[in-house]
Amino acid sequence: MDEEYDVIVLGTGLKECILSGLLSVDGLKVLHMDRNDYYGGESASLNLVQLWKRFRGDEKPPAHLGSSRDYNVDMVPKFMMANGNLVRVLIHTDVTKYLYFKAVDGSFVYNKGKVHKVPATDMEALKSPLMGIFEKRRARKFFIYVQDYAENDPKTHEGMDLTRVTTRELIAKYGLDDNTVDFIGHALALHRDDRYLNEPALDTVKRMKLYSESLARFQGGSPYIYPLYGLGELPQAFARLSAVYGGTYMLNKPECKVEFDEEGKVVGVTSEGETAKCKKVVCDPSYLPNKARKVGRVARAIAIMSHPIPNTNESHSVQVILPQKQLGRRSDMYLFCCSYSHNVAPKGKFIAFVSSEAETDHPEVELKAGIELLGPVDEIFFDIYDRYEPVNEPSLDNCFISTSYDATTHFESTVTDVLNMYTMITGKVLDLSVDLSAASAAEE
Repeated sequence: MDEEYDVIVLGTGLKECILSGLLSVDGLKVLHMDRNDYYGGESASLNLVQLWKRFRGDEKPPAHLGSSRDYNVDMVPKFMMANGNLVRVLIHTDVTKYLYFKAVDGSFVYNKGKVHKVPATDMEALKSPLMGIFEKRRARKFFIYVQDYAENDPKTHEGMDLTRVTTRELIAKYGLDDNTVDFIGHALALHRDDRYLNEPALDTVKRMKLYSESLARFQGGSPYIYPLYGLGELPQAFARLSAVYGGTYMLNKPECKVEFDEEGKVVGVTSEGETAKCKKVVCDPSYLPNKARKVGRVARAIAIMSHPIPNTNESHSVQVILPQKQLGRRSDMYLFCCSYSHNVAPKGKFIAFVSSEAETDHPEVELKAGIELLGPVDEIFFDIYDRYEPVNEPSLDNCFISTSYDATTHFESTVTDVLNMYTMITGKVLDLSVDLSAASAAEE
């Protein structure tokens, strides 16, 4: 390999594939390698045979579950906010032409042992059984404040500077009780724990606005969308984009050893005795483990079922958030379900995931509260994996390492990581102020 590349990307996880696509579109010469023989890395979608091989070794899946290839089981299950940054990246790059999306049926929250639909507007707040009659009025006032809030129009701020006022102080102004605060913070603003209460309120207000704008795009039961045939479609779509703009792909490349010069700057990648030269390397933490540190673990259960999750209005695709306080935990738990309506399982079958930041070594005990909401399951698998984040200084070694996927079931944190890496690599900020109405063509 005598050629020199601007960037070599290692691993075909979603983050790496998005970056590969964006950098190729920018005119950089990109080589993309993976030690696996399939796309998706940690964020791949597996068929039934692959799923069994991963969790049960040599056992064969039972025949009653149907054909292996009718299954696309995500290893990092996440929905997309309909108005969120991942959708904006898809539209910005025109990758939507390779994908089909469908809205997710429902968004629910767990409160006092029961599952409730998440009220997202002032009208829904008035109907919700989550609150008493007086609390509903207070919540409605707060929702109206958030809906009307415009960052560059001080008339909508009611005299508060949300870059200074904490979320706790803003909520106190409306006198909302702890239960209401719980679902606003975790099921609407999608915070992962309660630290946000002591941080500036602007972030929470923006997150709530994103939720309601995403909900409005489809007039559906949730703010989320999800690709037909599972998330494994996303890395492949960005790989196609990269290839269209001249990116080169090599799967099944063992080792992929990153080479450095005497100053510690990256100079290339060696595989099977050949070295490809490059100026920069982008990779997931598994390719440069000595430049990353463990920051936590994710516990996950994967269940195959023959029915929707009970108490979710028979939703074929749904997210249920279990706020930390309701469970006496340090972080939230997430329930994610999709089914044959998104072509990820044969007719009549549902795939549910329960995930959380791991606080013990026993996922089957730790995830019990979420698993109990599933009802009877045909099969269940447990998984626990480490999360890493980079500790290197990219300006010194030219290595750009992504952060491992967290337990959340939506992509906002994933895309933030990608956009930050893009800016570090190119020195530019990706302009995502796209007209989202143009995107509707790609949706069913």
